[in-house]
Formats: sequence, structure tokens, C-alpha cells
Amino acid sequence: MIVDGTIHSVADIEGPEAAGVAPGFQRKYVRLDVLGLIRGQGSIPPQVGYIVDVPMDSPRLKDMRVLAFARPVAGRPDQLQLVSRGGQIPWSPRLDSMARGIARDLVSGDAPPKITGIGNVFHVPGTLPGESETQIFLETDNGDPISLSILRRPHQTPRWAVALGDIVGEAAEPPRRETLLWYRLACGLPERLPDAALEGQGAANAAAARADYQFVRDSLGPCGRN
Repeated sequence: MIVDGTIHSVADIEGPEAAGVAPGFQRKYVRLDVLGLIRGQGSIPPQVGYIVDVPMDSPRLKDMRVLAFARPVAGRPDQLQLVSRGGQIPWSPRLDSMARGIARDLVSGDAPPKITGIGNVFHVPGTLPGESETQIFLETDNGDPISLSILRRPHQTPRWAVALGDIVGEAAEPPRRETLLWYRLACGLPERLPDAALEGQGAANAAAARADYQFVRDSLGPCGRN
């Protein structure tokens, strides 16, 4: 569930119930006035409660607007369990927009699947010096194809694109940051191309494909998942 709400009240949790709190953190019980349910099934009460560990120097929580990323508690519709220590995040327009966009993508019929590995890789030099194309076909958890294409032209900045299919069309482009497709790539691509994916490419073509793959990873930036 992704819940948008304003913190109504906060109570300290101490003693045995605060066991396992990381150094520099304190445990709180929060009551949240629900403003909306961004993602989740069914209805939600107007006020819910959950436990959260926050830094000792965190700002005043009461009246703070937050997004809570949580699971429902069986048999307790007014209680939630945060999915992680970072499951409560201060609300901002940027975070709200990102969360709603990813939630929409997750339930859409063409949501990008999870990446499980690298399939075949092909590198083809062009007729001009400095001209080439690399095609990288990805493996996914549901078998739906995702492919990457990296184009190099003389005296031009390299370009790459992703397609949710076997063929990269003219309109294909890199994913926008902080979208589900960007996350699938930034957090799902392996660190380097496996040797098995480059069989039959030859040493020069394999080295060029590895360089193009690193270009894609550098363009995506770090996953940042915490």
C-alpha cells in the first residue's frame, strides 16, 4: 500500500518494544490521518497507525505530511506495517508524482517486467570509422522481451534506446528517470555483460559491446535503492 496522510499524533516506544532499534534512531508509534490511498486494494480507515524508526535528530513529526509504504495487518484494518525502516517518507510534489506514476505503471497491461539477465548481444561495425551498432537482448521474469540499442556515428555523441520488444524502432529512446522502466534497468541490469552472451562476437566486437553496455549503465546512473 502507498498511503498519503498527515501525522496526527506520535508516541515514544521504549523498553523491550524498542529492541533492535539501530544506533542513532528512536522508535515511534504514529497515528496518521489518511488523505488518500495511492496504491492498495479496498478501502482504508480515515486514521491508521504504525511503528516507525526515525533518526534522533529528525524534525518534528506531528502534522508532517508523509507517504507511507506499508502492508496491511491481518485482522487490524486500522494498523499498517511499514515495508522497511525507510517506509515513511516526507511528502513532496516530486515524490507524490513519482509514486503515482510508478503505481500506474505497475498495474498497466504493458508494465515493464523484471530483468533477470542478459540474453544475446550483437555488435556490428559500420562502413565508416567510428560507426557501429550494438543490440542487447534482455531476459525477463515473464518472458516479455526488452532490448537495448546503442548507436555510434562519426563526430556524434553516442545514442541509446530501450524497447519493450525485440525490435528498437525509430521512436525508441532512453527511459525517463524515476519511472518504473528506468528502475527496472538501473536496478536490474547486471554489472557487466556475461561472456556467454558474447559468444561468436570476436574479441574486438566483444570489447566494443562491453563499452556500449557500460555507456548505458553510466547513462542510467546508480540505482539508489535503499
